[in-house]
Amino acid sequence: MGVIARRTALTAAVLGAGSAALAGCGSPLDPRGERGGGGTALTVATNAVSGGKNADEADWIEKWVIPRFVRQQRAKGVEVRVRYLPSGVDDEQYKTKLALDLKAQAGPDVMGLDGIWVGEFAQAGYIRPLRDVVGPAGADWEGWRQIGPKVRSLARFEGRLYGIPAGTDARVLFFHKPLFRRAGLPADWRPASWRDVLDAARRLRRLDGVTPLQINAGTAMGEATTMQGVLPLLAGAGGRIARGERWYGATPQLKAVLRFYREIYRHGLGDPRLQQEAKGRDKSFERFSEGRLGILAEGDYFWRDVIAPGTGTAPMKRRDNDVGYALFPARAPGEGLGGRDHISLSGGAVHVLNPHTRHPRLAFELLTALHSAAALKARLGDRAMITERDDVNDAVLDQDPMLRFCAGKALPVTTFRPPLAAYTAVSLALQEATAHVVGGTDPDHAAQAYRKELQEVLGGSDHIIG
Repeated sequence: MGVIARRTALTAAVLGAGSAALAGCGSPLDPRGERGGGGTALTVATNAVSGGKNADEADWIEKWVIPRFVRQQRAKGVEVRVRYLPSGVDDEQYKTKLALDLKAQAGPDVMGLDGIWVGEFAQAGYIRPLRDVVGPAGADWEGWRQIGPKVRSLARFEGRLYGIPAGTDARVLFFHKPLFRRAGLPADWRPASWRDVLDAARRLRRLDGVTPLQINAGTAMGEATTMQGVLPLLAGAGGRIARGERWYGATPQLKAVLRFYREIYRHGLGDPRLQQEAKGRDKSFERFSEGRLGILAEGDYFWRDVIAPGTGTAPMKRRDNDVGYALFPARAPGEGLGGRDHISLSGGAVHVLNPHTRHPRLAFELLTALHSAAALKARLGDRAMITERDDVNDAVLDQDPMLRFCAGKALPVTTFRPPLAAYTAVSLALQEATAHVVGGTDPDHAAQAYRKELQEVLGGSDHIIG
């Protein structure tokens, strides 16, 4: 049996971190609340801080969610004090800090996790399924009716629900309509296969000074390579990277993905230099915004925060007129995962309960308060973003056709990363495989090198399929 079957990466990190990690990460997480001083005390923690990282989240919890929750409980005759515990640090520091507290049976009553951490924390025994913590009440919350099964799976591990998803997103293909017109391509482009994508890129290649296609590759792009490139393509070829706790190696589907990368970067359809630069992703954003890049695979973040008129980091004044979007096609119709014609990939956070909370029912009420329709609308204000709730999406996405497209078309065909301890190392190995192909390595050889790397990461072949 491989190493990760016995000891997760998270457990190893916690064992090696020691209590010093808490001192170096800002405010330490408090133990569970106890009665005294005017009612039951609860704590909630996310990786956010007013005036710093994810400031809007911290302000929303402190100034909107908590005061209303306290008033609602008081109206029911329950006195409760709720304290928000900010962090605002590197995600890995925050993750280790939570793990250390949970290992010591301490920590906040309610906490935010990246969805990809759920399996790690569950395997380490640091979190437990909602039903185990609060009983049947965990399944009776009215909000579940507004969270579809696809989004709900973000909070599932091995078939059990560990928390409530806190928003999600989707990956699509963005295309520059003015460039498409110049290349004689349709403004309502809807690729039905990988061939359609490559054919469009070949037409765009005829335009001077234009990079036809950007599919992130290499290690400089980091997780963006895996999320915006490898995994959507792999799902489009009908493949996965994992099944249960076993990982797929040099499969025919992975080889097909790597051949697609070769077609892009060895035949002038993409710029291999961008994939090697630390700021390559940002440069691809700038090129698209300036009309020098035709097709870009990205998440809806690109629409909301990068090219948003006036507020984006690479704003496009005519974004709504000049930018088109389409679903990732399968390699060929019907060849996508589950026999689909199109696919997407999603991520997001999850709010979970501390299994050692002394007030599980009240903590669960606080957890659900974070996910009420009113709370989510208050957080968004006049902004549009895909939330976990269908009713909120119906209300707030009405004026944004792109995000409505993602919620209505992409989420029903989306997939998620496996929430396993080894994922980070496996993702890096996938990034390296694409880097090899961009650098000229034969795709089959790059796939075999990936499998060899998996053996090192997993401690042998017992956890590898194919």
